[in-house]
Amino acid sequence: MSHSISSSQRAPGKGALCLLLLAVVVVVLALCSLNVGASRMNLLNVFTADPDDRVSKILFVSRLPRTIALILAGAALAVAGAILQMMARNRLVDTSTTGPMAAAALGMLVLAIVLPQGLPLWARFLVVSAFAAGGVLLFLGVLQRMPLRSALIVPLVGLVMAGVVHAASGLIAHHFDLSQSLRAWNSGDFSAILRGRYELLWVAAGLTVAAMILADRFTVIGMGRDFATNIGVNYSLLMGTGVVLVGMIVGSVVVTAGVIPFIGLVAPNLVRLVAGDNLRRAVPLMALLGAALLLAADLLGRLLIHPYEVPSSNLLSIGGCVVFLAVLLQGRAKWS
Repeated sequence: MSHSISSSQRAPGKGALCLLLLAVVVVVLALCSLNVGASRMNLLNVFTADPDDRVSKILFVSRLPRTIALILAGAALAVAGAILQMMARNRLVDTSTTGPMAAAALGMLVLAIVLPQGLPLWARFLVVSAFAAGGVLLFLGVLQRMPLRSALIVPLVGLVMAGVVHAASGLIAHHFDLSQSLRAWNSGDFSAILRGRYELLWVAAGLTVAAMILADRFTVIGMGRDFATNIGVNYSLLMGTGVVLVGMIVGSVVVTAGVIPFIGLVAPNLVRLVAGDNLRRAVPLMALLGAALLLAADLLGRLLIHPYEVPSSNLLSIGGCVVFLAVLLQGRAKWS
């Protein structure tokens, strides 16, 4: 990213303040999420209620798992988007606009066709993650073989690839009468999250921590193969690690909740306004902002037509498109 903003230009205190504010926002949104739903419930009643009563069951079986899942998925997708942007050296790409999520949904479709009786959750996760990683590899492979005279070509290539995968998935789903299932996987939401159905996202949380540990190295590969090689970084190994991290994060989210768009585009671009492109400083902010965005979208979706729900993916698509256009309109010097 030739015009990236140096982290040394940012005041350290500003990043710490933003980190604290985002943590407070996530806590407030999480508490609101626990209190909103089709059934009325007062959190204060939990401290006096019997563990087997209705209030406790609603909280610990449904709302608390849902809230934890939102936080873990939002944080992981934000970090996955940042890693993908570093690997592609372009801040206009995201896991939902370049093929990984579309490939993961295709993986779910293939599993439904080949093994209609189903697989254990861990096996389904591995297969879908492999499809998502394949989507990342295909996207990066195409980029390496194209003359990228403009930074706009990169997201356009990603959008075309995602569109092709979506079209192929739709054709296959129609042939096997699985169009409704494919629509459900592509319209991610957390309404069906219950205790025992979200724990796979703890894998995504572990991968997010791994990305934080490797943050400095991912910053280096964002500067190009030659620069990384000159300072002693194994570029190929780190790129492979990034592919695996992004693929497994996307796989865990799609298997759990379906396709969740634009978190990996919006959160990194907003955080860069404060922390620049130094991932070590920016990754915690990105994770918290991603969690806050997904919590807010899910909460708004539950309130708009209460007691019914609007899928959070629909609201994120609208907001993500607005941010995408805003970043484009800032000019090449801001995002190329």
